[in-house]
Amino acid sequence: MSTLFPSKNAIERNWHVIDAEGVVLGRLASKAAMLLMGKTKPIYTPFLDTGDHVIVINAEKVRLTGQKEEQKMYRRHSGYPGGLVELQARRVRATRPARLVELAIQGMLPKNKLGKQMYRKLNVYAGGKHPHQAQKPVEMTLNV
Repeated sequence: MSTLFPSKNAIERNWHVIDAEGVVLGRLASKAAMLLMGKTKPIYTPFLDTGDHVIVINAEKVRLTGQKEEQKMYRRHSGYPGGLVELQARRVRATRPARLVELAIQGMLPKNKLGKQMYRKLNVYAGGKHPHQAQKPVEMTLNV
């Protein structure tokens, strides 16, 4: 008896909508990363992208616990000497609220080509509307 190996055509990709309003950022990110990787499916294979598409709405209303709003820092570097830019989570939420959720989910995906392929199936929107109604996404509820 041989092991079932999913072919590229046999992988069925569903669409999921997650409402981030009032949900803790880390819990939302871990659930979304599991869906993007395909770990919720019985055909999960670590070296294949078997995951689904994920749409996150209301990213501006995601919840950060404790002092993270003031103490959590997002860093990037321009590549030039002295080019380190540090922003507080409060500032990132004010300027680009979807970026908070994107970075949290991206950090939970594999750090290779496969992870980048999975990340492309993520759509994050700050407001409550999204343009993916034609794909008939399934509403997901997270236990807060």
